[in-house]
Amino acid sequence: YQNRGVEPALARQVAEQLMAHDALDAHARDEIGISANGGAQPVQAALSSAVTFTVGAALPLLVAWMVPTGYLITLVALCSLVFLAMLGAIAAKAGGASLVIGAIRVVFWGGLAMALTAGVGKMFGVVA
Repeated sequence: YQNRGVEPALARQVAEQLMAHDALDAHARDEIGISANGGAQPVQAALSSAVTFTVGAALPLLVAWMVPTGYLITLVALCSLVFLAMLGAIAAKAGGASLVIGAIRVVFWGGLAMALTAGVGKMFGVVA
């Protein structure tokens, strides 16, 4: 509380009184920001995941449906990375994080997953 403009003696008194009742709860609430009424919402999380997954899967499928066969793999891969960047930025915005960092993180891991998948496909002879 001292960092919040409270005098040191009063800050110590407040901290002692808060810690006397339930130290773990006081620390979780005031230092970490965890409260009893701020718990997880599993149904909302599941529905958000379902919608995000559906949109994320539909966009590359639309590209695959619209482009000529000769450009299929290249355009689907590139458009998938663009879509990943957009969805990563949206997720970062929703979570209060940096849009650029969120987009880069999702593009990096998504690109790595695509590269590994293509490598395994090439190793087993199922990709040209």
